[in-house]
Amino acid sequence: MRGMWRLLLVLCVPAIASAHGVTSGDQGYIQQISGVHLIPFVYLGAKHMVTGYDHLAFLFGVIFFLYRLKDVGVYVSIFAIGHSTTLLLGVYTNIGVSAYLIDAIIGLSVVYKALDNLGAYQRWLSVQPNTKIATLVFGLFHGFGLATKILEFEIAPEGLWSNLIAFNVGVEVGQLLALSAILIMISFWRKHGSFHRHAYTANVALMALGFILMEYQLVGYFIMGDM
Repeated sequence: MRGMWRLLLVLCVPAIASAHGVTSGDQGYIQQISGVHLIPFVYLGAKHMVTGYDHLAFLFGVIFFLYRLKDVGVYVSIFAIGHSTTLLLGVYTNIGVSAYLIDAIIGLSVVYKALDNLGAYQRWLSVQPNTKIATLVFGLFHGFGLATKILEFEIAPEGLWSNLIAFNVGVEVGQLLALSAILIMISFWRKHGSFHRHAYTANVALMALGFILMEYQLVGYFIMGDM
């Protein structure tokens, strides 16, 4: 009976909750090849970022109230530095922890940024946390989350460093493409009065998404870790 409930709970967690999941086709490709394959890994990195809704949700929150492209560039660069550092080092040094826990922290990053946009910390704590430091710290976790997943696929050591660099380049290319689309959408929305009327609702929805991500990953951790 206990096993049946576990199975039902696992089936109730949508596959989309696996924010750093890699498709079976990509997984098979990664496991089979060896040597340097720059273009394929650039493609895989870009594909991951464009479909990585957890990354995009966090970045959406980061740039939500940034009106100058210079500020957007600064925060996105900070996030990229954190993301790239742990992605490369995590895989190259073979450091990995539970992907469920890392993805739960990534969900927490979405919640954190939504609350920041809502001015919650100033009301609750009478302080404003350093947003640049927070972006860097959560960027480290975002990169570590992907590194943890990649480690599960046991990439061949031949050409590993070059392939990881190529993958990371692809991640940044995908990030630029995705952010361009987000910026166009937000810029268009800001031209209408509805932006200020619904900014609160949008960030509440973003916070709810973060909590959902956290819940799914924690449920997966406690269920799969005990099976």
